[in-house]
Amino acid sequence: MERGKVKGKRRPFDLLLYLVTDPDLSLGRSEEEVVARAVSAGVTIVQYRDKKNASTRKMVEKTRALATVCRPKGVALIVNDRIDVALAGGADGVHLGQDDMDLVDARRILGPDFIIGVSVTTAPEVKRAEAEGADYLAANGVFPTPTKPELEGSLGIDGVRKLAGLTNLPVAAIGGINAENAGSIMGAGAAGVAVVSFIMGAEDVEGRCREMLEAIKNRR
Repeated sequence: MERGKVKGKRRPFDLLLYLVTDPDLSLGRSEEEVVARAVSAGVTIVQYRDKKNASTRKMVEKTRALATVCRPKGVALIVNDRIDVALAGGADGVHLGQDDMDLVDARRILGPDFIIGVSVTTAPEVKRAEAEGADYLAANGVFPTPTKPELEGSLGIDGVRKLAGLTNLPVAAIGGINAENAGSIMGAGAAGVAVVSFIMGAEDVEGRCREMLEAIKNRR
């Protein structure tokens, strides 16, 4: 099985190039447009994230719209935080932070087939998420980034290496990642890299995706 790809009891997913949406960075384009261009150029998994507190109804509608973009390409759609939105909108999974619903409770509600990812920054968080049945982990805050101003400090590449070495679960790295550092992060044991502004804020979405995929291949 290729690195980053996961099959088995859950819906299949591939963390290799993980796009996290942000409407504030999309240069006036709809998230559906940017995501459609990104998945056509090689993005392997998409997380719908809305930090502007859109209404639940609007979030469900957006999730459904993004699912129609992702599903024909075989790209898993993950919803950030909101398990109700993920269920109602027909997403493939949900991503939980340390302050979101407990993983055990989320699994009880979502059932065995949904993908559940968990953000981690410490060894105890890794071990707990693994023990409670997470499907993948996100090493959170690798480098400083304006999309995560609440995080203090940064993991750095050595931090990714440490967290990835603690678990058999695939680990995606997120936070300040671009084509210049993606190869080093993959070389540290990540199964994939998650990006927000590097793709969402690009005029040439397809070109940025190809640039990232080339950098990922050149892991070191």
